[in-house]
Amino acid sequence: MPDQTIVNAFILGIVEGLTEFIPVSSTGHILLLGHFLGFESTGKTFEVLIQLGAILAILTVYFARLWNLAISLPSSAGSRRFVFGILLAFLPAAVIGVFAHGFIKEVLFESPALICSTLLLGGIVLLWIDRMKLTPRYHDVTEYPLSLCLKIGLCQCLAMVPGVSRSGSTIAGALLMGTDKRSAAEFSFFLAMPTMVGAFAYDLYKNRDVLSADDAMLIGIGFVTSFIAAVFVVRGLLNFVTRHGFAPFAWWRIFVGLVGFAGLYLLG
Repeated sequence: MPDQTIVNAFILGIVEGLTEFIPVSSTGHILLLGHFLGFESTGKTFEVLIQLGAILAILTVYFARLWNLAISLPSSAGSRRFVFGILLAFLPAAVIGVFAHGFIKEVLFESPALICSTLLLGGIVLLWIDRMKLTPRYHDVTEYPLSLCLKIGLCQCLAMVPGVSRSGSTIAGALLMGTDKRSAAEFSFFLAMPTMVGAFAYDLYKNRDVLSADDAMLIGIGFVTSFIAAVFVVRGLLNFVTRHGFAPFAWWRIFVGLVGFAGLYLLG
């Protein structure tokens, strides 16, 4: 295996970890960067499977909270309702992901111009929402109504298009439906767990017969680097969002989209 391929896997893993939980589209970033690096993974599995490293970061940082939630399930109706709300929000993406898996991987993942477009458009939308004078009605993520959870889950389905951003679509939808910025980002954290574990398991199942030892090594490199990078993001993101909102991420999306279009024009 060429050393450059290993270096590329290392770089893409870091980018995945840094971008997974912020509303800039980690998939869009690694697909676009992979295009310019000339990185090709078998069945586009690398781009999906390394996301589990980022999920491990959430489990590590939120372990105490998740453990307390788990042990309180038998006795706490609030805990059971919260977990059910997360699973309810996960359901729409799970259904669409199964039925549209082939189209997403074989068509949408192969269009850098589409990714640049969705990065740009998503940045403009996120900037507009961040500047709106919204009055939050929901501040505690554990007390979101089940109807709100389902609606946020429907918003997450927009992220089937690379460049839209899973966290971006859920956060934007939550803000428009009355949540505050901090709890919207936190709900996106929790929703990421079943969503990304499900995507990992299904994509691994679909490609189990075509993955090689080299693929496994690259995925392992991306997994570890994405985990390390994501730990730093998860630890600081909620406080950053509380202080600065989502405008910095919106401008970053616009910048990357424009640079991506310039790169496609100049390099193809």
